[in-house]
Amino acid sequence: MTSGSTSAQACVARVAAQINRVVVGNSRTVRLLLAAFFTHGHVLLEDFPGTGKTTLAKALAASIGSSFKRIQCTPDLLPSDILGVSIFNPKSNQFELHRGPIFTEILLADEINRASPRTQSALLEAMAERQVSLDNATHPLASKFFVIATQNPVELQGTYPLPEAQLDRFAMCLTLGYLSEAAEAAMIETLHLGRLQAPLTACLDAAEIASVTSAVRAIPIAPELVRYAVSVVNATRHAADVALGASPRASLSLVACAKALALFDGVGFVTPDHLQELAVPVIAHRISLAPNARFQHLSGTTLVQKLLAEIAVPR
Repeated sequence: MTSGSTSAQACVARVAAQINRVVVGNSRTVRLLLAAFFTHGHVLLEDFPGTGKTTLAKALAASIGSSFKRIQCTPDLLPSDILGVSIFNPKSNQFELHRGPIFTEILLADEINRASPRTQSALLEAMAERQVSLDNATHPLASKFFVIATQNPVELQGTYPLPEAQLDRFAMCLTLGYLSEAAEAAMIETLHLGRLQAPLTACLDAAEIASVTSAVRAIPIAPELVRYAVSVVNATRHAADVALGASPRASLSLVACAKALALFDGVGFVTPDHLQELAVPVIAHRISLAPNARFQHLSGTTLVQKLLAEIAVPR
């Protein structure tokens, strides 16, 4: 690895170590979250209440010195509550834009599936293009704009399932899960018994974040591994149990995030293991299963795992 890549790896290790101080027992999820962040992706956290989803989002924002805003999604939330609204100012005799919470760097959309489809769609342009169109004007968002959305996978009353177009905007779907007894005890000692040594502070500045992002892009990937990534994604479009397979955006996210993991690991190039580690979190949530597959209790996760076992790995 070059000296620039080594420096970038050290930056990532520093921010990951700080987040892991408060998000106990989930180092792999933190690793994948950072891979999405440094490749300009977004993350959907699908897990039960109380597993630390909001804590993870706040810890990331604090560790990189970013502005943070939270939207509590409810059925009566309007697009203007997220994007903002123009209000007439009689003193200036002009309409002035009162910006909504989307104008931030780290945005937490809590329980996103409780918002109506109309409101969910307000995030589509922002997540794909990092801009917002309001009143015939385009407003750019922050270069670090990063959406972390949460949803409860079992509570379905009063919710609106995310459509395929919305799901496809998320680079990964991650889960924190319940902690082991030892990790849960450590979490209580850290957060509720006053044993957190110091509050989280920014350990990366804007220049370091930009350098990590550039270093990730510079990580090489062999052409045969690009074809392998595309083969896995393409196989989801032809599987018998799938109604709608993963889009080309899945291939882009898979390769980009694999580069990030290669940098994190200090390898200097993408390996098949990186692609396989990412296949489920990057692809599974983008797959729409056929009705018969649901009756067989199949899931996007099991389908991707099955395809990984069937497709030859280049060596």
